[in-house]
This record gives sequence, C-alpha cells and structure tokens, in this order.
Amino acid sequence: MQYDPIKRQLGGLFNRWTLTRKLLFRLLDILLLRTWHVHRELRRFFRNRQGQRLSVLDAGSGFGQYTYYVARRQPDWTIRAIDLKEEEIANSRDFFQKAGLANASFATADLLDFQEPGTFDLVLSVDVMEHIEQDVKVFTNLFRSMKPGAMLLISTPSDQGGSGVGHGQERSFIEEHVRDGYGRKEIADKLRKAGFGRVEARYTYGPPGNLSWWLSMRIPITLVGYARLFWVVLPFYYLLVMPPCLLLNLADLYLPYRSGTGLLVKAWKT
Repeated sequence: MQYDPIKRQLGGLFNRWTLTRKLLFRLLDILLLRTWHVHRELRRFFRNRQGQRLSVLDAGSGFGQYTYYVARRQPDWTIRAIDLKEEEIANSRDFFQKAGLANASFATADLLDFQEPGTFDLVLSVDVMEHIEQDVKVFTNLFRSMKPGAMLLISTPSDQGGSGVGHGQERSFIEEHVRDGYGRKEIADKLRKAGFGRVEARYTYGPPGNLSWWLSMRIPITLVGYARLFWVVLPFYYLLVMPPCLLLNLADLYLPYRSGTGLLVKAWKT
C-alpha cells in the first residue's frame, strides 16, 4: 500500500483553505492513536517547562500538525519545522502565515545532513525514523543539534507487528517504510551510540490500540487504495467505527500491556 498518493489526495482536499487545514489537524488529532500518546507526553513536557522560552525542532514535520499543536499552546516558544518534501513545507508555511502563527518557521532539509549545534530544547520525530535507513546518523545529528538537558521524543512502529506486518507477511503494509519496526533495546542502543545518556521506551498500540488501527486506518486505506469510489462511502464508514475506536484509543492510553505495535521513545542529552 502506497500512502503518499493518498496523503497527496488528502492534502489537495484540505489545503485549499485555512479552515479546512485546521479541520484536517483536528481530524488527525482524533483519528491517530499515536497523536494521543505524543500529545500526552508534550503536555507533560509543557507542565515541567512553564514560564520558559524554548526552542523546538519538528524533525520531519509532514502536514505540520505537531508544529501547529506546539505553536498554539506555547506562543512564546520558537518552532523550527523541517521536511524533505518541498511541497509539504510550502503548504505549511502558507498555512501558518494565514493562521497568524509567527512563532514557527519552515525549511526543506534532509535529516541525514541537518545539524544546528546546541540549538533545541525539544526535538520531535513522529513517524519518521521508519523511513530512514541510516538512522544512527540522524540520531547523531539530532543529538548535536540539542542543548544539554534537551529531550528527543520519537513515535515509531515496533517490531511486534508495526507497519501492519502480520504472521507470514514478507513486507510492510506501508511500502515506504525501510524497516517494519524497532525493538525497544535496538532503538535504545542506537540512541546511546549517537550520544544520548538516558533513554526510555514503552510500547503503544497494545491490543485495544491495534484493533482501533485496523478499524480506523488499515481497512479504509486499503479500500481507498483499490478504488476511488470508496472515498464516497468513507464518511459514513467513520461515523460507524469512530465511537468504538475512540474508546479503544482511550483504553490504549491508560491500560498496561507488555507489547504493542508502536513505540514511544524519550531520550535526553545529558
């Protein structure tokens, strides 16, 4: 399944007006379980840094929804958003200008080359590292770009079935991924190799979250990939499945479990 063509269709649909772009961000906040987990960690970070003026890097900003989340809630902070795709950066720059958010800037950059030594207090990397083969090099660049005491927050698929890989499957459900997922020890070892002194990794997308992902992401995206006709029925499908998916997401956020198809990783530059 190729996500990029579907993402471009979504971008074409929602990027025309500021209001529809805001609607897209709100829908992503509700629909994507990883957003629930990332937002909870960001709120914790915000509480611990009240009254401070910090610098944030959104490394692989995509549509810019996480940049938007931070920029709105921390107007005194400065956010730098970078992405390899020029179209995404241009659309985000235009949207933020129209939305009146002057504390965020956007630039096209390759994480394999990007370094701004000692600049950032917080670095976000959401659904990025599974797309990059030379991950230790990126971790090293991010480490060097951070201030002492800064935190790196990563959301990525795990090796417990991440990227939609099931028993007997040979390739990821998402063909753009260069790896199906990370093990907790694997990603912790790579981050320490890059220089990080303290690393915490926990599973996300446990049994309730994984079921929610199947209902809210895998099934509809697979159908849309087969035929454009499914775009017509998609709103009705989500009206049916979203109530149980929201309950499953809430359960995933708070229930304990020993494994999951996602990983949420925090690493500090000590």
